[in-house]
Amino acid sequence: MIYLIILLLIPILLLLYKRYYPLKGIPCIKKNKLKDSTIIVLDIRDYNETSTYSKDDILYIPFAYLKRFYMETPRGKIHVIAGDKLELNLGVRFLIKKGFTINSYELTKYPCTDHHKKRMLDYGV
Repeated sequence: MIYLIILLLIPILLLLYKRYYPLKGIPCIKKNKLKDSTIIVLDIRDYNETSTYSKDDILYIPFAYLKRFYMETPRGKIHVIAGDKLELNLGVRFLIKKGFTINSYELTKYPCTDHHKKRMLDYGV
């Protein structure tokens, strides 16, 4: 009986880990404060939430479409813009799994503050 409970608990714990446990070591930086012009800005929010920035320098692939269209993202350092922490965790984990290098991130619901340029101490990703 205990083995059955453990067997059922493992997938649930893995799912919770993947969705809610933050990734450490990726800094929170506002898009307009990026220093390197070669960084690719990838917005994984829904299409109806993406009116904040100009459309010229951002690649829009919502998280729901990321599994189908991740190959359209050029290789290189990526700055991810997400709506909330859950969307960010899932998107960044997927991109890292596919071999992309995540340079930084930005959350629209929880903006980066200047005194915490690297929010990785507070939350991680």
